[in-house]
Amino acid sequence: MKHISKFFAIIIVAFFLLTGSSFAQDAVKVDPKHYKVEFENDQVRVLRVNYGPGEKSVMHEHPNAVAVFLSDGQNKFTMPDGKSQDAKFTAGMTMWTPAGKHLPENTGKKSFEVLVVELKSPKK
Repeated sequence: MKHISKFFAIIIVAFFLLTGSSFAQDAVKVDPKHYKVEFENDQVRVLRVNYGPGEKSVMHEHPNAVAVFLSDGQNKFTMPDGKSQDAKFTAGMTMWTPAGKHLPENTGKKSFEVLVVELKSPKK
């Protein structure tokens, strides 16, 4: 009996190790230091995002969203395939961000702040 329960424990641990990274990673759950929910209803979720100079997040995912930059910033976004993209933002700038996964990093010398308005799919 002990061998069977050990076997199932190993299977369960292996399952989570092998599949854990494939599940959607909510930025607020995996990186609460940088992401805070400011408002949420059945249509949208508004996140306040703060990064200090040189700070880096973890790989996470967002649905379709609109970003409103509250300060200037320089970032590097690394994608799941390892490719990266550098970006500069200015205070007051807004942009559409399609759904996807990324790992952001503040490559600037100053902190920056952005509001991310995540769109929710309508319930059917």
